[in-house]
Amino acid sequence: MSLSRAKSIGALYEECRDFDLVLVPDAPMASALNRRLDQPHFGPFAITPRRLAARRREQAEDRLAFLEVVRTTDLDWKEASYAVGNILQCWEHRGTADAVLDYDQFATTATRAAVDCIAELDTTSKRLTEFTIDADTSVAVVGFEQFTELERSILPADYETVDPFTEASFDHPPFRILDSPAAIVDAVLDTVTPANADDVAVVLDAASQYSPLVESALEAADIPYYGGPGFTDDARHRAFLQFLRSAHAGRDTRVGDVRPLFTQLGISLGVEHDKKRLSDIERSEIDRFLRFRDEVRSGTFDAAVDAYESLTDTTIDAFRAELATLGLLDDAVTESAVDRLEFYLQSYEVPVDRENEGVLLADAKSAAHVDRAVVFYLGLDEGWTRSSPRRPWVDSDREFERNIRQFQLLLQNGVDQYYLVQDTAGGTPVTPCLYFEDLFDEAFDRFSDAASIPHSRAFRTTEDGFEREPLDVPAEEVTALSQSSLNTYVNSPRDYFFSRLVDNPDEDHFREGNLFHDFAEFYVSHPDAVRDSLDEVAAVILDEVEPFLRGVDEETRLTKYRIGLRTIAEFLDANPPQGDGLATPDSGRSENFFAEYYDRPVDAAHTERWFENADLGLKGKIDLVHGPARLLDYKSGAKKSAYSVVKHSALDPPSDKPNFQALLYLAHRRTERPNEELRFTFFHFLETLDDVVTGEGALDDCLTTVTYYPATYEEHTSSRAVFTELREDAANDCTKTFSKSTYEVYRGVLDTHEIPDTRDSDELIESEFGEALTERLVADVGNYKYVKNGCKQALRHLLRIRKRNYFADDVDAFEAFVRERRSELNARRRGDERFPVRGLGGDPNYRYVDNRDCILEGESR
Repeated sequence: MSLSRAKSIGALYEECRDFDLVLVPDAPMASALNRRLDQPHFGPFAITPRRLAARRREQAEDRLAFLEVVRTTDLDWKEASYAVGNILQCWEHRGTADAVLDYDQFATTATRAAVDCIAELDTTSKRLTEFTIDADTSVAVVGFEQFTELERSILPADYETVDPFTEASFDHPPFRILDSPAAIVDAVLDTVTPANADDVAVVLDAASQYSPLVESALEAADIPYYGGPGFTDDARHRAFLQFLRSAHAGRDTRVGDVRPLFTQLGISLGVEHDKKRLSDIERSEIDRFLRFRDEVRSGTFDAAVDAYESLTDTTIDAFRAELATLGLLDDAVTESAVDRLEFYLQSYEVPVDRENEGVLLADAKSAAHVDRAVVFYLGLDEGWTRSSPRRPWVDSDREFERNIRQFQLLLQNGVDQYYLVQDTAGGTPVTPCLYFEDLFDEAFDRFSDAASIPHSRAFRTTEDGFEREPLDVPAEEVTALSQSSLNTYVNSPRDYFFSRLVDNPDEDHFREGNLFHDFAEFYVSHPDAVRDSLDEVAAVILDEVEPFLRGVDEETRLTKYRIGLRTIAEFLDANPPQGDGLATPDSGRSENFFAEYYDRPVDAAHTERWFENADLGLKGKIDLVHGPARLLDYKSGAKKSAYSVVKHSALDPPSDKPNFQALLYLAHRRTERPNEELRFTFFHFLETLDDVVTGEGALDDCLTTVTYYPATYEEHTSSRAVFTELREDAANDCTKTFSKSTYEVYRGVLDTHEIPDTRDSDELIESEFGEALTERLVADVGNYKYVKNGCKQALRHLLRIRKRNYFADDVDAFEAFVRERRSELNARRRGDERFPVRGLGGDPNYRYVDNRDCILEGESR
């Protein structure tokens, strides 16, 4: 099957011009045909069956029927909506109002009550059922297959059908592939101007992200368009609904939950408060809001409107009128009443006055004809596929054929058609609309497999926007990167960019982590001041974190804090810091909550030591210099193994969870203590939380240590220390084998064969080095099965050493990596190129993207 060519409006008019009446499947086609009339015509010429029968502009009869049913029956609103939807849909497909009662599973008491109500209501469907066309009227029916059973019921005995398609095929234009929805919208705005807006249509899936993007772009460019915001798109109406909902949200309502409402109320709160409970914010305007909210809970909807208008100094007359229509105005603002109101607004479109000029925005799932010279089709993905209702009165095959014919007509509107699509979104191929499989001679799974043209994004120049003041100053160079900045930058440079511009809300785990760190720092300086009052400290932490918590969580959090504090104190008592601390001057010590709380200074040389290494371009703060060769970092999260720590600090390619903390701090520390073996320990002080509750738990279970060896990996594995490990601390067959050999035999293999650069044990075993080691040990110890197995165990042991530790060549490579990233970052800061969404490892791991709302789905550059 191929895409059939649709007849032009001019050709259809020529076929239909001699008929008294022309019935068409949709109103835009009727309007287009009527505009071709070249002589006076008595009565309607081209018209839809519904418009013909109703003799009026079509109304949303589902909403009118619902309002009548809930007014005249005792049906629950959701039950009424379900019944109304089934009745009207079955009426459309079967031709009578009570046809739904022929199906036992739908012939319920509620449905019968709704049928009795709707059958007496003056709806378009009722008028269509009762309407007949005079027998002496000559009638042409364009696209007969598109008509429903109810629409066909008005046809006279004699009528002519007109096929909207020719026998020729349609040579569709190529798909134009852009890399993001924003790029697609920019492409549209490059063409549309206020002067040509009346000649342009945009066809899109109204439920997709394209709809709000196009509308906001047109509004920003001051280009008129058909439609505009609906009833619930009005910011005042959304805020009022949120105001009603907040009255029943309880004590745990968060600032972020009501931020749009606060915008309407003129209440300004920093984003750092978003995760806090509203009731814990001490501000006079918040107190005023809470008083009004509490009054609303015990009042009527009418009083709630008054309260909202008083708070916002605005009016919402349309909302008040709709509440009156629903019969809710004098009802109490109960939670169930608010639920019903919200359900109604989500289910039905409340009519509002809309603009009727400019760019025509057409829904791909409802339109078939768009009478504009230039038509843009956005997306054309699986969202364009209509799903047939799963009801026994719907013939799914016939419905599919109707939909696919409508799709064919839709694709051919206008003189010029532009199919603007994405080939991938978020690294995943975009699935084209299902109908293409049936319409195109050659199947394709993605748009780039079909006739297509890739386009780079063209950025629009606009006269409006933010005011700009040119500054003749160079971009400030980034001279040093912290571990958190480097992690973010490697995952997604765009996220790093936004992290410099956008504040994020404070959260409970951030606040908890900071307080635990402050306690640990304070404990090193003043252990005797708090050792016997850890329960008091836990209560203080709870007071600080309480605004972020639900009331039901407070007791469990208090237990968590007690155990975490005791674990930290126990560790520091058993393992006090040694040596003189960090050599770098202390220039970054921040305020300590507990130093202020207990009015005691924190001045230990081992804790919270800031460094900025200009030579390496690195900076950071070390929680605890535990000893001359050991650094320690406190962690409240889940424990990671040494293998995981090393894995996620990989450079080529980077991990999907980049974390360079240990590697970065060890790189700095080795500049202070060169040629020394160094250790970095993560102290996960909550790791044994469950075990401590049950009376178990050991400090060693909280520690993860990675070691830096001041030699290359090959040099280290050639050492006598590693050979001793193979003889004494490895697997059984390995120790048995190597205990019968000598260091000279082992070293001889390493001197003559290079260890391959692999992290895969099978590759290492099968490598030239692996075979050479096995052959040499077999020759030295004997051709025994345990010797061959022991060599495999030895090779796996060597690989474990590589995957759980750092070596001089690893840190050298990291230092070069940082220099490259810093140079790249500064080039982007100068404006040489954009900050891309994709990091070095490809698409970012969005679990670790902090500014997700600022990055468009599927954007890569």
